Amino acid sequence: MLVEKKERVILGVDPGTAIMGYGVILEKGSKMELLNMGVVRMDHLDDHFLKLKRIFEQTIGLIDTYKPDALAIEAPFYGKNIQVMLKLGRAQGIAMAAALSRDISVTEYAPRKIKQSITGKGTASKEQVAAMLQRLLNFNETPEFLDATDGLAVAVCHSFQRIPTSGKSKSYSGWEAFVSDNKKRVK
Repeated sequence: MLVEKKERVILGVDPGTAIMGYGVILEKGSKMELLNMGVVRMDHLDDHFLKLKRIFEQTIGLIDTYKPDALAIEAPFYGKNIQVMLKLGRAQGIAMAAALSRDISVTEYAPRKIKQSITGKGTASKEQVAAMLQRLLNFNETPEFLDATDGLAVAVCHSFQRIPTSGKSKSYSGWEAFVSDNKKRVK
């Protein structure tokens, strides 16, 4: 029989080669608390390998500071420019390697899945995702970059994927159904 941990820290990462967004949440039972969110800027660096080094170092720094139990990361979406896809894949891989080097489990989520879990719509805008996160986690400050709330959204998405203690997962027809069934999780 598995014993469910009462608290869990989740680090969410939205990888990028100019700006990497991150969010850290603390899960206490069925409640979530925002620990931190922000961005790692690399737009001032010209060398791609220096950017990768910065992603690794900053991800390790976040891991060492918050001691997450899991890293959730956004999967790169398919684009027309294969060079951009390659660079994003490298950025994602470096963040994953940082977590794996500290024996932290890694889970990848498609952008559409993240938006769906936060807003109920897989086509939601970054602004809609940010607004819903502000309501869910009860914070008012608007981050300088939406990349920060994107990283936070990945962490919250991972939290929502928890399998209930009963061992049976439950699916919802929409956001309203989820809210009515999870009043304690949503303020």
